[in-house]
Amino acid sequence: MGGAIGFIKCLMFFFNFLIFLGGLCLLGTGAWITANPDGFKYLVSSHPLIYTGATIILVVGLILFLVGFLGCWGAISESKCLIMTCFFVISIPHLFPDLFRLSPWRVILSQIKTENFLTELKSKYKGENSKDVFSKTWDTIMIAFSCCGVTGPDDFMNVTALRKLPPSKRVPLTCCKRSDTGKILNKKECLLGNPNFRNDQGCYRVLVGHFMKYIHIIGICTLSVLLVEFFAMGFAICLYWKF
Repeated sequence: MGGAIGFIKCLMFFFNFLIFLGGLCLLGTGAWITANPDGFKYLVSSHPLIYTGATIILVVGLILFLVGFLGCWGAISESKCLIMTCFFVISIPHLFPDLFRLSPWRVILSQIKTENFLTELKSKYKGENSKDVFSKTWDTIMIAFSCCGVTGPDDFMNVTALRKLPPSKRVPLTCCKRSDTGKILNKKECLLGNPNFRNDQGCYRVLVGHFMKYIHIIGICTLSVLLVEFFAMGFAICLYWKF
């Protein structure tokens, strides 16, 4: 019997340690996003979508970190109080799934609208030569994903900082198609609006498409977390009745 209890203790420690590590990773990621010294924190604070996502990552990471720590400590110290506390905390998301599964994502999804991104682009984009974080981030996204604006190049016609420029120069060069080495294929034709040398697809659709490609990975990670939590709950109950 003693060997069986010791084995259950090891398993409970192992699964709670996985939860602990997952929480630590999320906590570190959230902290890095909100406190990055390169200026990313200013983009986070100015954009409600990124700020909400970073906050959720921090909160979830902190909860998982504490739950994993309590579970590991409870298994080592053989404390019924800690084990039962760990069990109840882990079981809360399963008792109220709608609260934890839908509410945070409703907040985020309510902000994932083209109108919100268009408003941000119109008021904050300063051009491809600007040094502010918002403009550089948009330029990086447009080059990396071969897209232009939120819905297309016409979005830059209404950008406040570019209104003094002639229409042919309002679309930034970061919308131009590039070679594998990163060089613009044809600057002149790009500025003339030739679709063979300019990316006419908006970044919103491109980014959503990339997200949908990898959504199955999110599902696998979610199922893995649920499986680990169920094992941790089961071993917590076993240890509670054995101690």
